[in-house]
Amino acid sequence: MKFMLIVHHDEEAFNKIKKEKQQQMLAKSIELTHQLHAAGQYLTASPLQPAATAVMVRMREGKPLVTDGPFIETREQIAGYFLVNARNLKEAISIATRVPGARIGTVEVRTLTEITGLPNE
Repeated sequence: MKFMLIVHHDEEAFNKIKKEKQQQMLAKSIELTHQLHAAGQYLTASPLQPAATAVMVRMREGKPLVTDGPFIETREQIAGYFLVNARNLKEAISIATRVPGARIGTVEVRTLTEITGLPNE
């Protein structure tokens, strides 16, 4: 089964962490991807640019409505993701506990819906 591990954290709080600590967290995330790859569980992962760089796209009455940034009522923003293979939810949760972002924020675990007809199948 494929699972998306969505890393959420407070960008303001993260930016207050010393750069050395931020680099250590990135190194640990990269190390985790290599561990997952060796176990045949790694599909892809990436941090995201700050939420302020995002745009939100909605279609209303056939017309696009594009606004700056995610204006949502939460202190945590989506900071990155891991896409992994796991036997079940329990194993995906076990992987999520190893994500460095879980120590300063939250890792949301979501099962992907497998559909046919997509490119590269």
